[in-house]
Amino acid sequence: MYQKLPYYMAYPIQTEYDERAERTDLEYMKSLYPDLPKRILPYVEEECDRMEYTGSVMFDVYPDKLQLRIMCNRICENVKKQEKMFAGEERMLRNLAEVLLYQEIYRRRGEQRKRKQKIYSYCSLPGKSVI
Repeated sequence: MYQKLPYYMAYPIQTEYDERAERTDLEYMKSLYPDLPKRILPYVEEECDRMEYTGSVMFDVYPDKLQLRIMCNRICENVKKQEKMFAGEERMLRNLAEVLLYQEIYRRRGEQRKRKQKIYSYCSLPGKSVI
């Protein structure tokens, strides 16, 4: 009458990805940034928003270093126009903007992979069609 379940079925592994928890964690970690990176980050995000489209250099397997430097130059120019405190600190600003840019691109590439994985896993369910 009563049939025991195998151990692995009684306690299933939690494989569900919690996007909301990850987003909250990311926002919290960004709030801990020191003042300087916190002021540059909106310019980095703005540039990445502008460059986030299908076929963008951001999503190439190996992004072109020249294109990434051009993106960084635009970020630095925008920061210098809006933030007056970076007048003499060109090298530090560039290095910081470059690191923040690469980190943001890395994060967005990961999000894109997760979105693709969801689409493919949804389409492969029985009875589901792409059309």
